[in-house]
Amino acid sequence: MRIDDAAFPMEMITGVPVITTPEEIDITNAPGLGKALADAAASGNGTLVVDMSRTQFCDTAGIHALVAAHRRAVASGGRLLLVTAAIAVLRIFAITGLDQVIASFASLKEALASASSGA
Repeated sequence: MRIDDAAFPMEMITGVPVITTPEEIDITNAPGLGKALADAAASGNGTLVVDMSRTQFCDTAGIHALVAAHRRAVASGGRLLLVTAAIAVLRIFAITGLDQVIASFASLKEALASASSGA
């Protein structure tokens, strides 16, 4: 199976890399997410936003990719910020404790405001 980098498009918004995720993140595409996050981190100031507003499912492989990106961001003085809306995704983040480690926002606008304020 070919990992499609286009599944995780990146755009710069007010100087912050924003990665958009698909409806599902699982073992089949999590390596692509990890690569997209590493590439985005290299192109910004250390802080990046993952727009998961369309994502309805995220398994442990996706969580591992997000945690690795979070660690890289923190090590470079930045942050990883998530935009999450789906109840199932919010629930798995709460069960795993990820919601206590990585900041999550209800909208891209809120995440970008936090990124620009440094809060």
